[in-house]
Order: sequence, then structure tokens, then C-alpha cells
Amino acid sequence: MLRLRTATDPSWIDVVLGDFDGFLVDHAACERKASATALKLVSHYSDRTLLVRELIRFAQEELEHYAQVMKIILDRGLSTRADEKDPYVGALMGLIKRGPEQYFLDRMLVLGIVEARGCERFGMVADALEPGPLKDFYADITRSEARHHGLFVRLAREYFPTEAVQARLDELLDGEAEIVDALPLRPAVH
Repeated sequence: MLRLRTATDPSWIDVVLGDFDGFLVDHAACERKASATALKLVSHYSDRTLLVRELIRFAQEELEHYAQVMKIILDRGLSTRADEKDPYVGALMGLIKRGPEQYFLDRMLVLGIVEARGCERFGMVADALEPGPLKDFYADITRSEARHHGLFVRLAREYFPTEAVQARLDELLDGEAEIVDALPLRPAVH
């Protein structure tokens, strides 16, 4: 289990519940982007068999989540909007080092961290919602995200020594904590 260095400000959930429709639209975009990112990595690292097998499954699951969130959005009479830059993900990507192997390691770990933050926040949403299908949906998403962040760290450990993975993960988790603490709260997953 990946342990984040800082918890989301509890008032984040108030911001989300104050614009839950906006949160849903952002959530859909996150699921779609996660699926697309996984497929891009499969294409780029096609010689890494374990990664290909695991990330195809991951992409399929994220696409299924996208379809589920889109159903909720459409049932509420909402529509999506053009993609917006995610300041959280953008800041995390800025921590990635260059060089083929370092970039690969950092990408795996950053993706794991993004999934861990999503896990934490979807859990907060599930806890805040009234009993019913929406609460159940977010409880299920929380469990998926918990599996996902572990997947990326496991993949990193398949291709790099455990000590190197842990050392870099610690650095990235420290950087992620600074990013989270500095960003304004918004009705978005990140």
C-alpha cells in the first residue's frame, strides 16, 4: 500500500459536494485520460511483456469506469467539456527526470501516486454520500484505485531494484505532498 505524505484537506469534500456535477465531469475526464495513458505506455514499451499485459487490463478497467461515470452524467442531463489541464498532474509530471530508464521509473511511480490520491479522494466521496447507488459506485471505485496504485509500484519493482524504487518513490511522495498542500481546492479528483 502506497502511503501518501499528506492527507487531503477535509474541506475538499465540501467543495466537491457544492458542485458535484462539475466533479462528475472531471472524474469522467480522469478515467478516460488514465485509460489513454495506459495504452500509450503499452505502445511505447511494447517489449516489456508484463507491463503490456497489466496495463491493457488497467486500461480496460479505466475505460469501464469512464463508461459508468458517463452514464451517471448523461442520466443527470449533463454533458462533458473540453479537456482542461490538471494542475496537480501537471505539477507531478514536472518532477519526472529525463533519460529513458529514469523517465520510465518516474512515470510508473507518478502514475501510482496519482492513483493513490484518487483512492483517498474517492473514499472521501463515498463516505460523504447518502446510502444508495452513487455511494456504492464510489466505494467500488475506491477499491479499484487501491489496486491500481499498487500495480504501478509493483511494475516499477519488476524493472528496477527495490531499493532504487523505494528511494525515488520517497522523493516523489515528498514532492507530491508539497504540490497537494499548495494547490487550491476545487471540485475535481485532483
